[in-house]
Amino acid sequence: MADALTITGLDCFYGEVQVLHGLDLALKRGEVLCLLGRNGAGKTTTLKAIMGLVRARAGSIKLGDKELTALAAHEVPRAGIAYVPQGRRLFAEMTVAENIEIGLMTCNKGRATRENVLELFPILRERLGQRSGTLSGGEQQMLAMARALCLEPDVLLLDEPTEGLMPSMIARIRETVARLRESGVSTILVEQRVDAVLSLADRVSFIENGRNRETLEVERLREDPSLIKRYVGVG
Repeated sequence: MADALTITGLDCFYGEVQVLHGLDLALKRGEVLCLLGRNGAGKTTTLKAIMGLVRARAGSIKLGDKELTALAAHEVPRAGIAYVPQGRRLFAEMTVAENIEIGLMTCNKGRATRENVLELFPILRERLGQRSGTLSGGEQQMLAMARALCLEPDVLLLDEPTEGLMPSMIARIRETVARLRESGVSTILVEQRVDAVLSLADRVSFIENGRNRETLEVERLREDPSLIKRYVGVG
């Protein structure tokens, strides 16, 4: 299977503090790749580096054959990558419809894209006139994903999408990511919930001290959970 996104030798810093150290990572087309590791390991920084929000001092990030490190942050979504950050970052005073419209405007998408997104999240159709700040946590997460998917991305980056959600909402998020995989969208998922990882991911990359220590098929982790404990400290 060809790679949708390839990271090679990536170095990133916050000020003079190096956070990513020669990180290598490959996302296959149509797969869900989970980044797993302790807090501060560099998982979120990896997503931000892909989006151009943290600049690379060395290394390469390629979407297919297109080099992303030379792009400004506002150009990366137009290249085909959508990002849902931790905390969702919706416009709380705007309605659901207005938040979705912002996503559509980013890449000049129209009604057909809007309808496709609402088919993925039918509950949002019932909430179009409601202020996004009054939605439940799960509904806000759905709206954040819907807004990102208005870009019709090839690659979707999700940072802790199930954090603080009820089990029923977690199940809906998982179902949506699985449906996106079936439609050909490749996803990098940062997640702390091991149960979510094992039930959804195709492969897992263990990020430790800004490096990708190992990437394993999820079947191997199901067979030997001690491999997770080695890197994350939980079984």
